[in-house]
Amino acid sequence: MQSSMTGIRSVSGKLARRSVQVSILAMVVFVAMTLIARLPLWPLIDNRAFDYLSTLSPPPLPKDGPIIVAIDEPSLAEIKAQWPWPRSLHAKLIESLRAAGAKAIGLDIIFSEPSTQAEDTALAAALGPDVVLAGDETLVTSPQADQFVQVMPLQIFTDRGAMPGIASVGLGRDGVLRNVPPYDDGFAATIATTAGIAVQMPEEGSLIQTFGGARTYQTVSYYQALDPQQFLPQDFFKDRIVIIGLSLQNAPSIAGGGADAYATSYTVHTGRLTAGAEIQATILDNLRLEMSIRPADGLVRQVVLVVTVLLGAALVWRKTGWITFLGVAAAVLVLFAASFAALRLDNLFASPIAPSLAFVLVAGVQTAFDYAQERRSRRQITRAFSQYLAPALVEQLAKDPARLKLGGEKRVLSILFCDVRGFTTIAEQLKDDPQQLTGLINRLLTPLSDIVLSHGGTIDKYIGDCLMAFWNAPIDDPDHAVHAVSAALAMLESMQGLNEELEAEAAAEGRPHYPLKIGIGINTGECVVGNMGSTQRLDYSALGDAVNLAARLEGTSKNYGISLLLGEGTASAIGSDFGVFELDRITVKGRTQQSPVFTATRASSANLAQAHAEFLRARYAGDVTAQRQLAPSLQQGNPDLSAYYGQAFIDN
Repeated sequence: MQSSMTGIRSVSGKLARRSVQVSILAMVVFVAMTLIARLPLWPLIDNRAFDYLSTLSPPPLPKDGPIIVAIDEPSLAEIKAQWPWPRSLHAKLIESLRAAGAKAIGLDIIFSEPSTQAEDTALAAALGPDVVLAGDETLVTSPQADQFVQVMPLQIFTDRGAMPGIASVGLGRDGVLRNVPPYDDGFAATIATTAGIAVQMPEEGSLIQTFGGARTYQTVSYYQALDPQQFLPQDFFKDRIVIIGLSLQNAPSIAGGGADAYATSYTVHTGRLTAGAEIQATILDNLRLEMSIRPADGLVRQVVLVVTVLLGAALVWRKTGWITFLGVAAAVLVLFAASFAALRLDNLFASPIAPSLAFVLVAGVQTAFDYAQERRSRRQITRAFSQYLAPALVEQLAKDPARLKLGGEKRVLSILFCDVRGFTTIAEQLKDDPQQLTGLINRLLTPLSDIVLSHGGTIDKYIGDCLMAFWNAPIDDPDHAVHAVSAALAMLESMQGLNEELEAEAAAEGRPHYPLKIGIGINTGECVVGNMGSTQRLDYSALGDAVNLAARLEGTSKNYGISLLLGEGTASAIGSDFGVFELDRITVKGRTQQSPVFTATRASSANLAQAHAEFLRARYAGDVTAQRQLAPSLQQGNPDLSAYYGQAFIDN
């Protein structure tokens, strides 16, 4: 219970620290994005987002929209007159359009300077209240002052009832036309009024919804409009608004520029500029159909940013992983989709760039933090466990640190103690040669340690000539008892080869050989395992009664003349994988309860097990005669226990 509460407190502490970290990160990202969005260059990014979103599946061109009469290359070729053309020609065009039933006529041409009296008179005679003439307003900047200069049509033309309209447009810092001109007497607004259409000017800063690239609007050449009966279908201009202006096809590109042609939001797709007359037509449709797009105000943008940052924090509140990347991708898609939906359904543009970047930053930075923490954790695990775990197990822990509980936990372990028999005598004989003594111990412990690690064990510690190891921590091992016994038998089998090597080396160097023998005790039971020690030094170790019993078993094994002694928990856990033989019931030092002890061999048989059971019953009954009768055949059939059976011939 105490261990569970400790684990809960540890997890709660980690979550609290992570919550603080994510909260601080979210606040930092919010403040940073708020400040970044105020930089002069940031609107250019938002504007580009508007360009793509507003031209993604744009609204269809209004069927009753203005018709463009283009002063284009074919007209220049047909009319065969140098530009500017005689004003009497424009007068003829106005009369032709009026006769064809045009509702309103806009000339996107500025007549601010007088021509010849005859030409001006001819144009004035053709003008009327159904005609709008273009004017211009320009900001002139000088060191002394900034001044707006208006260039308007000659009074001779306006006296005839023609309405002037400001055709000036404002370009963004990137040279792209996006905003509805803020003029109540603008060219497009005046045409609408002339056509009897009441329009309300949108709020300042409203954006133009384009319907396509250059030549999207229905366009005819100037020379065709001069004689519509010959070149155009019947009633082509009837009840339609007509806008006349330059629309050259081979000049208007971003690279080459063009006369009265501008980059619009659609230019990102085509690279082509749009003629001023067509832009005025677009503005007119935006006004009369109330399709202009209002940008989201500061409060809306901040609310969206706050919500997005909070959602990003929620995504990484507990952990990050592959789901984080899916969440980020989904969030960005949703933000762009929501921006597009608002643009189409409510004529509102809320840029998704800042919220998307904020979401990516919160999730990305926290993911980077977690990745760095995971790398540090892996390095720490590798350093901590590389000395007493097999490299493959260390790699498993490094890949999945969640499998490791360093704070201490209760586990059922199989604990192995291995000690050198008669080491005190060997140490006494080699007291004058410490290098040979340490070398001998290292030669012994190295192969034994390798066997432990190869069988998935964890080396707890070395105590002089003693090795302590355990199984089932820090990595789960369902067959820990089997692996521990298998390792013990392999350790015993390795001694013959090691002694042969040492004997050969001793003979070659002319020094005495000290044969090495080991005793092993293994017990299985519940222990407390985790990092233990002081604040300066920690070791991953195990504590508990099961550990103490394993140590006692190792020391007791020599009393039975065998090298491996098992506790009851281990013997019952290994099942039929080995030959298991009960040897005695003993009360080990430090315990009051008698415990059966066992040993294990690689194999056994039913007959041998039955004979051993008879021997054990005789031993418990104190029947020495029966023991001595059974001992010889058992010694022959189970030579690993020969010394144990031979005790029957020793007077107790």
